Amino acid sequence: MAQCGSVTLVGAGPGDPDLLTIKAVKAIASADVVLIDDLVNPAVLAHASPGVRVVEVGKRGGCASTPQAFIERLMLLDARAGLHVVRLKGGDPYLFGRGGEERAYLRSHGVAVEVIPGISSGLAAPTAIGVPLTHRGWSQGAIFVTGHGKDSASEPNWAALAQSKLTLVIYMGVARVAAIQAGLLAGGMAPGTPVAVVQSASLPAQRQLLSTLQELPDDLLASGLGSPSIIVVGEVVRCADAWDAHGAPGVFAATGR
Repeated sequence: MAQCGSVTLVGAGPGDPDLLTIKAVKAIASADVVLIDDLVNPAVLAHASPGVRVVEVGKRGGCASTPQAFIERLMLLDARAGLHVVRLKGGDPYLFGRGGEERAYLRSHGVAVEVIPGISSGLAAPTAIGVPLTHRGWSQGAIFVTGHGKDSASEPNWAALAQSKLTLVIYMGVARVAAIQAGLLAGGMAPGTPVAVVQSASLPAQRQLLSTLQELPDDLLASGLGSPSIIVVGEVVRCADAWDAHGAPGVFAATGR
């Protein structure tokens, strides 16, 4: 029987290929097969060997996606054929990347799995506009949360999150911004709380919006920003490079980098 191969789940970062880790580059270079997500910058494939087989397995919220079960079976089949499979995932595999599910599936079928962390857009987006997620004067921590649950029972408790007084980093929240705003206000968060929305963080096409919780839905609609975007809510947003330049919160500031 042929020796079983292996799978490496690689975090490809937020988009800028220069943000790959050295370990990620080494894994890509040694791959026989690369399964690449839709949000991964194809420029990272420059590190792959000439004979590598590349399979696009698009996974983007709100769009037609390759079924997760199919992706898992494909990795299993190639690994059982003795190949080194690299699964390139946007951001970090374990932060809204379903890496935990994939690792568990493969290990349950006897396949060796390594996970290489990547820089998540939830870290890259605030950093790109000068915002620290923690600040001794404003926030002692940060919460990473998806903008929607897989069903109504798993919907984030926005009121409880508002009461945490921590910085909120919201993934996949653009389409539900009105509901998020209503939940945070219901939880007692001040209407004037600063908010930033960053689209395509770390890429040349990056654009951003600075607003307040009260004005966020209207400002976001006017801005034209969409997915993929990160929403950052909290007093730390006052550290944004453009905040003082505009003189007041609520100013629309969607500009190229």
